Amino acid sequence: MTLIGPYRGCVAKKEHAPTGTPALVALTAADVPHTAHAYVHDPASTLGYGLEAAAALGVPPEQVFKTLMTVVDGTLTVAVVPVTGQLDLKALAQAVGGKKASMAPKPDAERATGYVLGGISPLGQRSAHPTVVDETAWLFDTVLVSGGRRGLDVELSPDDLIRLTSATVADIARSDA
Repeated sequence: MTLIGPYRGCVAKKEHAPTGTPALVALTAADVPHTAHAYVHDPASTLGYGLEAAAALGVPPEQVFKTLMTVVDGTLTVAVVPVTGQLDLKALAQAVGGKKASMAPKPDAERATGYVLGGISPLGQRSAHPTVVDETAWLFDTVLVSGGRRGLDVELSPDDLIRLTSATVADIARSDA
């Protein structure tokens, strides 16, 4: 693009803002290495969003993490746990110095994050929330979390996930077994 006016003839580099979901924009803006994995979401699937993603992408389900919005002592809090297990609400509350945790109502979770249920990413949320990532994330070189919509996961290192979300790491998951 050529500038007009007192700087006539100067050429300016036109930069484009990152595009995609807010999660992908946040990763790109932070210059974090990541891989976006799109798949066709089946609304009729009975697996649950995370297990559906693992199956569709052909990755071990233990490596795929779900993002759950909770309320700890009145504060919206993000919990990131493997899709193969369940969130331990008592352990989550302890991890953030709280007493009582519960799941956030769906409308509150969607409004606070800017994402729809099943596509809530721990990255690029409308505002920052206290975040806790289950310690099993460190068992993998990379983990997959929602990329900000159903049918999109993003793969990144656990350290980058923890750094970008300013997360605490704790044992907050319990096995389904």
